Amino acid sequence: MQPNSSFVGIVIKQIRVYQWVKNLLLFVPLLLAHKSSDMQALVHCIIGFVAMSFLASSVYVLNDLADVEHDRAHPRKKYRPIASGAISIAQAWSLVAILLGTSALLCLLYLPSGFVAWLGVYAIATTLYSFVLKRIVLVDVIALAGLYSLRIAAGGAAGQVDVSPWLLGFSLFLFMSLAFLKRYTELLDTIERDGHIVSGRGYHVGDANFVMVAGTALGFVAVLIFTLYVNGTQVQALYTHPNRMWLISPCLVYWISHLWLTAHRGGMHDDPIVFAARDYPSWIVGALIAGIAIAAT
Repeated sequence: MQPNSSFVGIVIKQIRVYQWVKNLLLFVPLLLAHKSSDMQALVHCIIGFVAMSFLASSVYVLNDLADVEHDRAHPRKKYRPIASGAISIAQAWSLVAILLGTSALLCLLYLPSGFVAWLGVYAIATTLYSFVLKRIVLVDVIALAGLYSLRIAAGGAAGQVDVSPWLLGFSLFLFMSLAFLKRYTELLDTIERDGHIVSGRGYHVGDANFVMVAGTALGFVAVLIFTLYVNGTQVQALYTHPNRMWLISPCLVYWISHLWLTAHRGGMHDDPIVFAARDYPSWIVGALIAGIAIAAT
């Protein structure tokens, strides 16, 4: 039996706390609507963030239970707690029950019904993705991007603010690009190991060029949608100097190009979102975009 502190560390690794950064998307509608000073809405978004993170972690555990054989054949994933045996199957199921129960309790006690409905949709969609959709070529990318956009819609429901169709369109294309980037990284890893098919995914090594072209194109389509949004009436109403928002476009072009170039050179993490959260150029681009938005307000 491992010491408690060590076991806690293993549990934290298993529930992938670092992946919770994705759920910060819940705050995007509140920030873009310039309502971050609304304390009730902010508190709802914070509690929603915790509820969604716990739910997502429960699905990660379920996913690892389902993928244990694939993970044991992977050079890095074989070190995951369930695949390596650091967490038993029984302990993993107990962890799923605790995470789901805590998430459900937070929803029942504190969160608006609109958010709870979106969280239910997310639970169904992410479970379908983990057990079925991620194994279907191309459908997996659309489903993964949809899960990111769903987080934004859920954030709007938590903060009770309207979510712009432009924002949803932008996020869908951007996250499809990042989903293709994730698959491209897996393909490069498979090629490096002299494999032919990405384990559990269905992509062949010969698909790498197509995945790269499709992914970069979708990223630039997202930038195009953003430029159209900047020219719209909503931006004109929300910002004192809306024309300054155009400066965000080259920042996005640089960031998307930076991620794809890094992946092409073999330096990308398995998950592009996690990579971006630890990547200094991404932080600089984020700071520039924030600065431009503030200057435009």
